[in-house]
Amino acid sequence: MLRLEHISKTFHPGTVNEKRAIRDLSLHLKPGDFATVIGSNGAGKSTMLNAISGNFYVDEGSIYLNGKNITFTREYRRSRVLGRLFQDPLKGTAPHMTIEENLALSFLRASEGSVPFSRISRKDKEFFREQLALLDMGLEDRMRQPVGLLSGGQRQALTLLMATMVPPQVLLLDEHTAALDPGTADKVLELTRKIIEKNHTTCLMVTHNMHQALELGNRTLMMDDGRIVLDIEGEERKKMTVAGLLDKFRTRAGKELDNDRILLSMEQGE
Repeated sequence: MLRLEHISKTFHPGTVNEKRAIRDLSLHLKPGDFATVIGSNGAGKSTMLNAISGNFYVDEGSIYLNGKNITFTREYRRSRVLGRLFQDPLKGTAPHMTIEENLALSFLRASEGSVPFSRISRKDKEFFREQLALLDMGLEDRMRQPVGLLSGGQRQALTLLMATMVPPQVLLLDEHTAALDPGTADKVLELTRKIIEKNHTTCLMVTHNMHQALELGNRTLMMDDGRIVLDIEGEERKKMTVAGLLDKFRTRAGKELDNDRILLSMEQGE
């Protein structure tokens, strides 16, 4: 499904700001894999997602999707088959356009068509309404309202729908509930779980929550210094505790996990 083969990326090479963000990283996601990703700030989590989505080209290595080499495929072309959500609810939607218009643009892009906007049919609009109703937020009755009037949680739920309405080959989630209040975050996370299970979507989800990293999906990846230092699945993952995960990280990375948000989530048992 998705293969990263020995990819590396250095930003600002040869300057005082040089940063080796990804170091000889390899990863293979099988169809239907739902892998959670955890690590300290600067570990390379978002950079890995950016490399997959085509935000930049990697310096070394290759990226394959369904056997096709997409290493130098432009970002807008990858967006037709890759869905992505960011931490910031303001990203991923056009605030001055209506809910219906946002859904239409996303639908047409994911459908790989160059069909004019006017070709959205009444049947398509009914489909949008049905999908919005599944969010259980009343948005199906507000389709003509600008997205900028929505709350952060409503906007993130809408972005999730836009990214999965036409099921993507891979869904990339970059701490997509971190900026929401706890109640709204739980609701968006449950929507995420249901959509992924329904469509058997292959997914990479970055999270700062150690409990979520072990409870959601079927694989847990831990990153440090631009590398994947742990990849746990199967029976080992089912038996794994947060304390055990931290011990394994300490052994593989040679240091303690240092991230205040992660440690706080452990104390609160989020």
